[in-house]
Amino acid sequence: MGASLLAPAARAAEPLGLHDCAEAEGVHQCSGLVTTWDGIPLDTTVTLPGDGARDLPLVVEIHGFGNSKYEYLHPDETAYTGNAFSWARDGYAVLTYTARGLWGSCGTPESRALSPAACARGYIHLADDRFEVRDTQELIGRLVDEGIADPGRIGVTGDSYGGGQSFGLAALSDRKMLPDGRLVRWRSPAGTPLRIAAAAPVIPWTDLIYAIAPNGRTLTYALTPPHADSLPLGVAKASFATGIFAAAQNAFGPGQPVGEPFVQGRPMGYIAPPGTAPEADVATWLTRALAGDPYTDAEAERIVALLERYHSAYYIDPGHRPPPLFVASGFTDDLFPVDEAIRYANRAARLYPGLPLSLFFGDFGHQRAANKGRQRTHLLSAIHRWFDHYLRGRGAAPRSGVLAYPQTCPRDAASPGPFRARTFTRLARGEVRFRSRRHASISPAGGDPATAQAIDPVLGGGDGCASTTSADDPAAVTYRLPARRRALTLLGAPTIIAGLGVTSEPGAAQIAGRLWDVSPGGGPQTLVARGLYRPHGGRNVWQLHPAAWRFAPGHVAKLELLGNDVPYGRQSNGSFRVEVKRLQLRLPVRQRPDCHAVRRVARPLLPKGMRLAPGAAPAPHGKFRCRRR
Repeated sequence: MGASLLAPAARAAEPLGLHDCAEAEGVHQCSGLVTTWDGIPLDTTVTLPGDGARDLPLVVEIHGFGNSKYEYLHPDETAYTGNAFSWARDGYAVLTYTARGLWGSCGTPESRALSPAACARGYIHLADDRFEVRDTQELIGRLVDEGIADPGRIGVTGDSYGGGQSFGLAALSDRKMLPDGRLVRWRSPAGTPLRIAAAAPVIPWTDLIYAIAPNGRTLTYALTPPHADSLPLGVAKASFATGIFAAAQNAFGPGQPVGEPFVQGRPMGYIAPPGTAPEADVATWLTRALAGDPYTDAEAERIVALLERYHSAYYIDPGHRPPPLFVASGFTDDLFPVDEAIRYANRAARLYPGLPLSLFFGDFGHQRAANKGRQRTHLLSAIHRWFDHYLRGRGAAPRSGVLAYPQTCPRDAASPGPFRARTFTRLARGEVRFRSRRHASISPAGGDPATAQAIDPVLGGGDGCASTTSADDPAAVTYRLPARRRALTLLGAPTIIAGLGVTSEPGAAQIAGRLWDVSPGGGPQTLVARGLYRPHGGRNVWQLHPAAWRFAPGHVAKLELLGNDVPYGRQSNGSFRVEVKRLQLRLPVRQRPDCHAVRRVARPLLPKGMRLAPGAAPAPHGKFRCRRR
């Protein structure tokens, strides 16, 4: 019997035409292949509170790269955003599906053999708003048309690859992007107008170019101008880029169906053959990125334009108000650092005052994160509260603003906090300032390879608490701050201000910055923050990625500037020399000003063409008295 002749209750029992339905863990679950808008079969599961449930708030969970829908289909695991069973038992409809080109969605040889014609174009598009993101919109629309999902109560979440896509859905809001890049009103296949009602991206990116090749132009206290993050193109995160490409084709982590054994290296990803699909030529993109600078050729410029326009939430036309937005990122995440969330949040706060916006930061995410249990539990409960309120009207409105847990070592040590503030820059109530009049020079030579290997997020094992020798590296320009008798808690992005003289072959100059915590008496050091930067002549203002770290009494903060951070960042092809003079370092700290170690927060310095983000100006202190030592 055709689906159009089924009774309403029967249609609800078989959402999206999925016939493999059963009761599991106290809920109703249907699975199978669903053909999306352009004919690609997607391995999909819909989980409902019960057979025949209708008009439900919908939660869409979008999995990480190299993973599959099964990230959310193990009843004993919560991932970052909860499993489908717990959401359904709480009264939600839950949509989970495997992204095109991975695992059962044309990723494995078996899935392509099952649907050879349909899967011929079913390759990975790398979270393209016109393809992967539109797939999510298509499936949501069909669930609305079937009466299962309430069109006014649609929530999206996901981590990493899914975090970037859920951010894209939030930025699109009530629009969808066609293959030619045009934005049109998002409607269900039957014509119902749709929009995202709440979003919770976890460990996401908002600018894919900056995330994988940062140039250091993003500042936590400023609004990032259009294309500032790619002019000039930054330094490629080589070890991550190579690892991600490997994970696009073979299994290096889970993704297999629940109950199946994990097989290391199992083929599970479909990459378009180079040169056959310009809109999805992932292999060519990686090859060009790893070929290195200068990135001024036509091919590099075309790739940059493509990744900005179709793969980055920050470059989606911001003229439509985004939904209430909860974003979680990790201070120790070297792939998608905290500034990926802050960039978008700063602009959204400027354009849409009063938008419900909550940022949750801690020691979780990609390597080098510890993924501490307490923080993950808090994160999961916060996402539930966000959706419960904005999708179902339950409870008081969750608090907007910023919450931050510092990193601690060893990895199993409990974190202090959490600390809260209205904006990210207001987490710090004072700052430590350091000045040096010393002239120094940076060359392409990197530092000690053993040190670089130990802190590489991929090749070094991803341990954020790895320690190395603290002896000054002869290849680095090193600045040591005085040891403090009181503990200081860094909460924010270390800001560097310096006069630079740059002599360089085209596009070659780079500075790798590292902030270390050095133990007393010349003991070992631990990495606190890092960043890659493309310098220019004259006064430069740039930041290392934000961090949250407690410097214990007697410990020394050490800034190290090098000409490369191999294997983390790609070494330049050309020669260069950077002369450094009149360097200043500003460390935002939680402690209040005391007129000695901690100063009042100074007004941020803005490079030409930038504006302050909302709430970035120093907080007024009123009457102020110095504290005694």
